[in-house]
Amino acid sequence: MAKILNYEEEVLSQAKTRRATVEFITIVNDLWYDKSIELVLFRNPLVDKRASEVLNLINYAKEFVSKPISIHDALDIAKAIRQIELPSAKLDIGKLAYECHLNTEKGADKLAFVKDKLKGAIESVNIQPKDVVLYGFGRIGRLLARELMSKMGKGSQLRLRAVVTRGEINQTVLEKRASLLSIDSVHGDFLGTVETDVENNALIINGTTVHMISAKQPEDIDYTEFGINDALIIDNTGAFRDNIELSRHLKAKGSSKVLLTAPGKGIPNIVHGVNHKRHNPDNVDIFSAASCTTNAITPILKVLEDNFGIKKGHLETIHAYTNDQNLVDNMHSKYRRGRAAALNMVITETGAGAAVAKAIPVLKGKLTSNAIRVPVPNGSLAILNLQLRTMVSKERINSIIKKYALEGDLVEQIKYSLDNELVSSDIIGSTAPSIFDSKATIVDKETIVIYIWYDNEYGYSHQVMRLAKHIAKVRRYAYY
Repeated sequence: MAKILNYEEEVLSQAKTRRATVEFITIVNDLWYDKSIELVLFRNPLVDKRASEVLNLINYAKEFVSKPISIHDALDIAKAIRQIELPSAKLDIGKLAYECHLNTEKGADKLAFVKDKLKGAIESVNIQPKDVVLYGFGRIGRLLARELMSKMGKGSQLRLRAVVTRGEINQTVLEKRASLLSIDSVHGDFLGTVETDVENNALIINGTTVHMISAKQPEDIDYTEFGINDALIIDNTGAFRDNIELSRHLKAKGSSKVLLTAPGKGIPNIVHGVNHKRHNPDNVDIFSAASCTTNAITPILKVLEDNFGIKKGHLETIHAYTNDQNLVDNMHSKYRRGRAAALNMVITETGAGAAVAKAIPVLKGKLTSNAIRVPVPNGSLAILNLQLRTMVSKERINSIIKKYALEGDLVEQIKYSLDNELVSSDIIGSTAPSIFDSKATIVDKETIVIYIWYDNEYGYSHQVMRLAKHIAKVRRYAYY
């Protein structure tokens, strides 16, 4: 016989949970805006989240680590963090709650527990805020603008100072730019304010001025005229791809570093978390953040190569259509891409298989790749068919990847999905570039087929942000 539940007790429990969640949200936001301490839950952002979103993340955390983590655990730890002196930091409250459950004896006193876990947090030295200029204002440019402005805090890391576009800048253009930034058909409304300043050719985003600069050539711009110095130029136009072309940005007065949001030639192609430490920003001025697909597959491939070895394999990416395709059938420089994007699945090429070798040299020549563009505006899927050097089981593959999603150098890159109903729209808005679908793994001795979802816009933009912080040398203390 089923247990008879007390409805009144359920109502009271739900109300108590909601009150705790609201209190938790208040502490999260206060820590961020007052102390530049950002709390996340297994890498999922918590700042400016609604109560229902926080509770859903708590449920995911509980299932992910197989521990009875509750909002009350998170609240107690957040209160403890608030009581101690910490530098600007990024702290994973999910990991802290998990570790607290692992050690119930030490975790009984939450304040003492948190102090012990964060005792390595010391004030970072020589961190200076970095001016950022977005060169181009398309899909990736606008997402970067949203994230840079919403995560500015006290402005102690990256500061968006200007956006460079072609063409005249007038009231109509500014209003259109502001509208495209404020409202997005895929990613929803920007959780902030955007106003136009026609007199100064600027957008006022969350009360902060961002200059809109018109220029035909990057070397023609004098950023110092706008009070911008030593700036990191993030080129998201796709117009310049090699070292010679991108070095033109460095001729502009007030610039110092360049980051390309596309695969580059003759420059370091970086997948943050995998190979970013190989290139010192003190010695390198131009970087590439590779492609969204390369950022999706490389973290998983690194895990598999490090643990099992990869003989060979094939990548098939089922990719959302992109702006370079046609809405209706028309001429195109590429075969098949001229066919109507919203009506067809379109086979095309991808260089992601070969590009992986730039981050993991041992995989050079081992991967073939192809792409199929499909009628969705965002949300993509990479299918990896690999032959490993040893026989494995589905459980072994999943457990290894879950371990890397929980701890280590790839926790920001890999999200481990437990969802039996996962589809492409579900992963839109994920900050992780690589979402491992654990339920879809197929294993036959040494041959495996794994499925990796990725938000080819939002997840990739966050990888760009991570790399930008590395280049700018503004990474905070982090506890993951």
